[in-house]
Amino acid sequence: MATKVSRRAFAAAALAAPAAAQTMASAKYTGPLDGAESKVQLNGFDPVSWTRKRWESAPLLLTFKATNAKQAEAWQKKLRMKITELVGGFPRQKTALNPQSLEVKQFPTYTREKFVMETREGLFQLVYLLTPKKGSGPHPVMICVPGHGRGVDDIVGIDDKGRDRTDKDGYQHDFAIQAVEHGMAAVAIEPMGFGCRRDPANKKKGLGASSCQPNAGAALLLGETMIGWRVYDVMRTIDWIETRKELDAKRVGCMGISGGGTCTTFASALEPRIKCAFISGYLNTFRDSVLSIAHCMDNYVPGILNWAEMYDVAGLIAPRPLFAESGDRDNIFPVAAARDSFARVKKVYETLGAADMAGHEVFSGEHSFHGVGGLAFMAKHL
Repeated sequence: MATKVSRRAFAAAALAAPAAAQTMASAKYTGPLDGAESKVQLNGFDPVSWTRKRWESAPLLLTFKATNAKQAEAWQKKLRMKITELVGGFPRQKTALNPQSLEVKQFPTYTREKFVMETREGLFQLVYLLTPKKGSGPHPVMICVPGHGRGVDDIVGIDDKGRDRTDKDGYQHDFAIQAVEHGMAAVAIEPMGFGCRRDPANKKKGLGASSCQPNAGAALLLGETMIGWRVYDVMRTIDWIETRKELDAKRVGCMGISGGGTCTTFASALEPRIKCAFISGYLNTFRDSVLSIAHCMDNYVPGILNWAEMYDVAGLIAPRPLFAESGDRDNIFPVAAARDSFARVKKVYETLGAADMAGHEVFSGEHSFHGVGGLAFMAKHL
């Protein structure tokens, strides 16, 4: 027998149905586990959390454990060989650089010359040489490596219209010019994947689009790394510096921010001709930065956590002067990990009897070049 429904009850149900449907529609769908949160272990579906746990048991077989200078030097030799292997190694034979000057421009306090050179057979690199007019050569020189962005133009005072600018714009603040203002010559290089060193498809996307992804991916397919490729560019740049009479090849430093800081760290660790290093916006831990936060593929070295952490790589620079800087609001290289990492690097310097050769400045700011303590430190030691 059918149940009779009053007109009032029917009307109430009719009004409630759209409201219930609206409530269900307004609830944002987040995935197939919606409504099952209490039945599963949500943290177990988070790959980043899982990889951070994996980090806790990472072998780090060559992490720093030395207690005296002799042990520390032996550790450096062994780890330097392993890191060279991990980044893909370097060519056994060097090609001719075939440098070609393209342009010379005069500014009130320095001269800027634009070059191209062949770092590998069929592979070219753009270089700006900024030489101070004050003082006589040969000048101490800083190799300047930009981070992600428009490329080398963004650290030598060239805006996105190709015009010379007087304001130090952007997050990199024309730090090659700042190096010159501190009495050093600057050799600013275009990293592979930026500016004029990109494929046509990425050039069409605009000045800020990099080609790191196809390039770094290709390197991995070849058993090499973008870090290794860029480090080798720095090595070849030093070869070129050695041919320039106005530059002192015995006083060569390296500096860079972000991706340029990556290159500076690994290049200074592996190339003994670099006499001091200034790492801006990079020195951290793989655990808290590259492993946990979205980064470009050019940051990765396969298998490195089997052997060492980032602070171990930086420890290979010791006892040569090293300065690092970190913004207290840097959201991709967290400041707490930067402090911890530098403390570990400092132990290497202390063990080698060179504690005063390593400095770290935490400034108020985000992911950007600061330079206040670092440039003065470089000028003093270079």
